[in-house]
Amino acid sequence: MPDHIKKQLLKEIELLEHELAHELPAEIKKAVAMGDLSENAEYHMAKQRQDFVNARLGQLKKRMAELSLVNLANIPRDRAGFGSTVVVYDSTKDEEIVYRLVTSEESDVTKGLISTTSPIGRGLVGKRVGDVAAIVTPNGKRELEVLKLTTIHDEAGEDNETPAATQSSN
Repeated sequence: MPDHIKKQLLKEIELLEHELAHELPAEIKKAVAMGDLSENAEYHMAKQRQDFVNARLGQLKKRMAELSLVNLANIPRDRAGFGSTVVVYDSTKDEEIVYRLVTSEESDVTKGLISTTSPIGRGLVGKRVGDVAAIVTPNGKRELEVLKLTTIHDEAGEDNETPAATQSSN
């Protein structure tokens, strides 16, 4: 899991845990002191917020567990996967587009950061250079031809040393 995503999730977890342990109990106590709980809007709002915070904490902790299970060794070296940068030709728009496949927390379409769980991301995962992905988006069907692919391993420099290069340097 990218460190900045881990830090972002941990920060949100920490803020919500603080709110749940300190701020909400104080709000609930203050609302209870106001009397009749059946018509006490402050009390009901604080309880609703408490339920929301508990649910969000559960989601965040589950997502942290899922992301910690990502094994970079299982990401393909010759096909698009998490962390890949993919240059595609979009025949619908008649243009080349660069996408980077990222986690849902990092996605930002305006910057070309596409979640691996989005329609375009799912369509590109597993594709090689020359493959065409037929993708159904809310705006209609698109065909994206993979022109260039750089995997997370290429960017880390793991595949940059070929056997021939190793032999010639000996």
